[in-house]
Amino acid sequence: MIDKNAKIYVAGHRGLVGSAIWNNLLQRGYTNLVGRSHSELDLLDGAAVRDFFDRERPDAVVLAAAHVGGIMANLQYRADFIWQNLQIQQNVIGESFRHGVKKLLFLGSTCIYPREAPQPMKEDCLLTSPLEYTNEPYAIAKIAGLKMCESFNIQYGTNYIAVMPTNLYGPNDNFHLENSHVLPAMIRKIHLAKCLNEGDWEAVRKDIGIRPVSVPAEKTDKFIVDGKSSEEDILAVLAYYGITPEAVTLWGTGKPMREFLWSEEMADASVHVLLNVDFKDTYDSSVKNADGITEIRNCHINVGTGKEISIRDVAGKIMQEIGFRGELRWDASKPDGTLRKLTDVSKLHSLGWHHKVEIDEGIHRLYEWYLKGICINHKTV
Repeated sequence: MIDKNAKIYVAGHRGLVGSAIWNNLLQRGYTNLVGRSHSELDLLDGAAVRDFFDRERPDAVVLAAAHVGGIMANLQYRADFIWQNLQIQQNVIGESFRHGVKKLLFLGSTCIYPREAPQPMKEDCLLTSPLEYTNEPYAIAKIAGLKMCESFNIQYGTNYIAVMPTNLYGPNDNFHLENSHVLPAMIRKIHLAKCLNEGDWEAVRKDIGIRPVSVPAEKTDKFIVDGKSSEEDILAVLAYYGITPEAVTLWGTGKPMREFLWSEEMADASVHVLLNVDFKDTYDSSVKNADGITEIRNCHINVGTGKEISIRDVAGKIMQEIGFRGELRWDASKPDGTLRKLTDVSKLHSLGWHHKVEIDEGIHRLYEWYLKGICINHKTV
């Protein structure tokens, strides 16, 4: 158990998961928290990270910072995804070791598992067959991160734990039409289509006034629009993302199955692990190989619901929640990604944590949060 007065550094404290972990720690009485925005501390800068650790000397670290995105971003910016994530991990985990951090929690992703992994995916199916191509660089970076934690623990006796969350969504999500994950992207697309369908241009301008929308310059004459742009330009740019008054077009076939976890529950699970789970609890030391050697591997912990739903069905639930009367279309020429990514969460359950928020409640909560953000931010722009 970590003392209530311990200094805890949350890297990525303004992101989807990091902000939820920060709030969860506060709610549990851990108030000696340290966070830095990207402008205050660039985690790609090794010298800056070392200086930060020299000054702050945290007792525990939560590494929730990462360079993330959806299928389109992972395909287009492959070098960025592997290089930036490896660099962040190298700097934060390395300085944690150098400065004697007592406990570290590393957040990865279930994309570490093979494309054709048996379902549901147990922790021990890691590195058993090829990865999904679209996010391979990101997955390799996250595998390196969990192996860093595992290897430091084995060689130096540190207490670094790696958790692998399933698809997350929740407050402070990224709703960028190109770089966000599937569920928040669908919410924004369907919301904008509804506004167009109903001729509510004030709502459209509120939305893109807060989050301007851009496309590659060669795709249209007007490659960025905001709340002050003409209706013609707005329609052209939104159409590039499959958003029209009549229909929303989404990538793929809608057939892939996905597991979704509310981000605040991911935070609760993460803090539960941080406070109550040690490295020795994450593997079976009685298992030996043919040479009699104890192989300590796959010590990471899946975090999810253990339940899956198709992308098509999620889109239908979002359509119903938002009340869009238009059509939902699918562009089968675009990639689906991995067809199934269901986690086996039996290890997490055995360590004392279960989820509570189901997908219908989560979609309702997130759309309410999104609408509230538009109203609040519109008053200040």
